[in-house]
Amino acid sequence: MRAGLVPFVVVGALGLAACSTGPTGHAAGSATTTAPAPTTTQPAPTTTQPTTSNLVVTDQIRSELVAAGATLNSLPASAYTGLRPGETYYAYDATTQTYWAGAGLLPSSSSTPAQVSTQDDGAYLLFTRTATGAWKAYDVGLAGTPDGTPCSITVPSAILALWNWPAGSCRPSTIS
Repeated sequence: MRAGLVPFVVVGALGLAACSTGPTGHAAGSATTTAPAPTTTQPAPTTTQPTTSNLVVTDQIRSELVAAGATLNSLPASAYTGLRPGETYYAYDATTQTYWAGAGLLPSSSSTPAQVSTQDDGAYLLFTRTATGAWKAYDVGLAGTPDGTPCSITVPSAILALWNWPAGSCRPSTIS
């Protein structure tokens, strides 16, 4: 009798195996397979990403720059009416992860201290900030000129090239 049960047990076991599923949801013994996930990374693109880029000066950025310049001069932001037209630069340097700006402030006609602050060394300002930091302003009005002092801050050459400023300078050559 025992020999007669073997065919039924084998057929039953094969039937159960065909009905069971594995962890991938495919029937055991099925010919369907899933390709393994790739384990290698794709090569980097052959073109390099720019490390600097010019940015748009929004009203918010303009207000922040005026406020930073006012703080540098120990004056309220209301002592200034904005930034001088045609002299504002704004960019991001990915290499140093720093935002850079350059601008001249427009003093209010009602603020003599603001008018004085925008002469000579205060005639042009450079600004820097990290992604999470506040703007820091630097007086560079006469810096780097034959009659001026050395630049108080070194502007990365990538920013100088982006803005078409002279190498080693800290302000546009058009500012007198």
